[in-house]
Formats: sequence, C-alpha cells, structure tokens
Amino acid sequence: MGYSLQANKKTIEGTEHPDRDKQFEHINDKCKLFQGEHQPVISVDTKKKELIGNFRNVGRELRPKKDPIPVNVYDFKDKELGKVNPYGVYDITNNEGWVNVGIDHDTASFAVESIRRWWNLMGCESYPDAKKLLITADCGGSNGSRVRLWKTELQKLTDEIGLEISVCHFPPGTSKWNKIEHRLFSQITLNWRGKPLTSYEVIVNLIAATKNSKGLRVKCMLDTNKYPKGTKIEKKQVEELGIIHDEFHGEWNYTFKPKNMVN
Repeated sequence: MGYSLQANKKTIEGTEHPDRDKQFEHINDKCKLFQGEHQPVISVDTKKKELIGNFRNVGRELRPKKDPIPVNVYDFKDKELGKVNPYGVYDITNNEGWVNVGIDHDTASFAVESIRRWWNLMGCESYPDAKKLLITADCGGSNGSRVRLWKTELQKLTDEIGLEISVCHFPPGTSKWNKIEHRLFSQITLNWRGKPLTSYEVIVNLIAATKNSKGLRVKCMLDTNKYPKGTKIEKKQVEELGIIHDEFHGEWNYTFKPKNMVN
C-alpha cells in the first residue's frame, strides 16, 4: 500500500530573522578585515557535555573480532566523576584549537576564562603584535548576546590583556554555521569515537591528540575551578562598561576597549 517504516526528518527550520543573511555578511566582512590586518579571529562555543566513566561512546573503532570494549548498560551519572564541559576556542586563521575542560558549571565566567587561557597559552605566541581580537559566537548559551555576566567578564579580560575585543554573534537558530562546530568539535568526536571517556586524563589526552589531513593542531587543559551559577549583574553595571555598539545590530556586534584606551 506504499507504506514503510520511516523516522522523523529534521527539515523545518522555523522562522528566520529578517537580517540573518546580512549578519552573516557582516561577520564575514569583519573577519576578513581583521585577518587582513594580521589580527586574531576566533570562533568559540561549548561542546556537548560528556559523562565521565565507563559509558558507551558512539562510533566504531578497529579491534580484534568479537572483542568489543565492555561498558555499563545504563548511562547513570557517576556521582564522583560527574560530567565535563569542554569549551572550545578555534583560531580560524591558523587552524588551531584550544579546549578548556571544565568540571563545574558552564557559566559566562567559565567561557571567558577559557578565552583567557587560550590567549595566554597560544594566542599571544601566534599574534605577538596583536592590538585587537575578534570573537565569533552563538547568540545563546554561556556566551550569549544577552548574558550580562559575559560582557562584564569580557571587559575584565580586555583590561587585563590590553587588547580591544570585538564580538560578533550569529543570529538565533544558526549555531551550526559557527566554524568551531565543523572544524574542531566534529574532529574531536571523530577522534574519540568508540572510546569510553573513563577519566579526566583520558578526555584531555584524546582531545589533545585530535588531528586531521588539513593540519589541525589542538591543545587541551583541565579546568578544576569553581564557577557558581546565579551571579547577578545589574543592567546599570553593563551600561557603565562603555561598550561600543556597531551601527548594524549593536546587540549582536559590539566592542570592548581597555580602560586605559577609553577617553
């Protein structure tokens, strides 16, 4: 009768923002401008949270016949090991990745600390003459355009490292176009396929060993700091930062200047 068993198919994207394409063009133009001036451009995001323990990891890996790795039947979180939040920073120009593996909450403070670690351990060496930094990020999550803590922490970072920091957010519902997703996170997933993530050390080593045919290089570190949830930042505190908003969608595109550069 013309019937067969079929699964749902994700094709309906929903309503898109009327300026979605223009924002993509704005991001592209700004990235080219920074790269033309030999200034760093990074893509940031938090990878999917991962359970730590002897749990099944998707994918298949070569092993002797009829000798699969035995893992737990149920994926109940280990109370001692818990989960990790791998926050990634991808250097678009140099094809280099940095992953900060957090063991606490995925907050804006954690996101900015991850960017700070990337700059101190990789960025400053790759761009010794940098004057400014461009960050491309999703519109939501710990680095969302509406997150006040994200903005106050970024101001602290720009004051600390002395770089002018610009941020461009992808429009709502377009996170899959963020370059870190398919240039770094997908490569990590391929590298650790079929391997149970049994400890923090295993995760850090597997991420750091990620490579591909295009020369991707990745560094990784475990972050044992605490990042408590619920930190409240008043609207007035953000207004006092003196954020410079772009003329085009200033809520998505804005810049922080070090305090010693602000007149």
